[in-house]
Amino acid sequence: MNHIESFATVPMWAGFIAFVLAMLALDLFVLGGNKAHRVSVKEASSWVVAWMLLAITFGALLWWYLDGTSGREIANRKAMEFFTGYLIEQTLSVDNMFVFVMIFTYFAVPPELQRRVLLYGVLGAIVMRAGMILAGVWLVTEFAWVLYVFGAFLVLTGVKMLVFAEQKPDLEQNGLLRWLRGHMRITPGFQGDAFFVRINGLRYATPMFLVLTMIEVSDLVFAVDSIPAIFAVTTDPFIVFTSNIFAIMGLRALYFLLADMAERFHLLKYGLALVLVFIGGKMLAVPWFHVPVQWSLLIVASIILISVTLSLKLSSQK
Repeated sequence: MNHIESFATVPMWAGFIAFVLAMLALDLFVLGGNKAHRVSVKEASSWVVAWMLLAITFGALLWWYLDGTSGREIANRKAMEFFTGYLIEQTLSVDNMFVFVMIFTYFAVPPELQRRVLLYGVLGAIVMRAGMILAGVWLVTEFAWVLYVFGAFLVLTGVKMLVFAEQKPDLEQNGLLRWLRGHMRITPGFQGDAFFVRINGLRYATPMFLVLTMIEVSDLVFAVDSIPAIFAVTTDPFIVFTSNIFAIMGLRALYFLLADMAERFHLLKYGLALVLVFIGGKMLAVPWFHVPVQWSLLIVASIILISVTLSLKLSSQK
């Protein structure tokens, strides 16, 4: 039986969680995240850059701390694991962006209401992923063969994405959405940014509640892909958790920056599928061949760069 090993101390866990809560509080109560307003490209760009710089700073501080406490070799390895994990999680979370576009378009969510629903979506995603990461780390440490199950799952998921990349889901036929509409009183239109309202003494859900539910479910589905993927890089729960959270926190701003251009990145889904196949294949090949973390970082970055470049090039020719 293995034991979960991590360099992180209790104060480090507490400090990171406090940092995340402070950033969410800043967004909610200081920068107006709990109020309806349309997010401008400038605002979205600022947040994307801010979260990337915060992730880079965190990785640098991680390296500096470990260099002084555990030595240069461990500092280099753990910092590389964090940056590779962050890139993989950020990359795979982009697929979530396409789903957000589809959900908001289907429900015709006004732009000024999208920021608030995504903020609550982030809160729910953090709680869900924390639970899934702890469960995943426990499984991997108790049953090492689970990594091969994760690897096979990622390869199959990647192949499925390649085959069905051009097929768009039909929300009208979504089982959960149909169940909610059949078992809840729902107002015909939006009631501001409220999730529930009272009409003639009866409690009604609004379309905003349906949107939030679909956002949370979509993140749960994508977490099933992305969390096993990072176990190809590390099983350290602190690295897994921090890289996931930085990716999630930056996703909302990335959505507002790229949502209007989503159609231009039509080849990105193929790139994401290839990333899953590569990561899954790497996990399955462990008994025979070990892919260094820096190679994984280079290969994943190259796949995404090529798919984005080709997408933009082909879009400009249309």
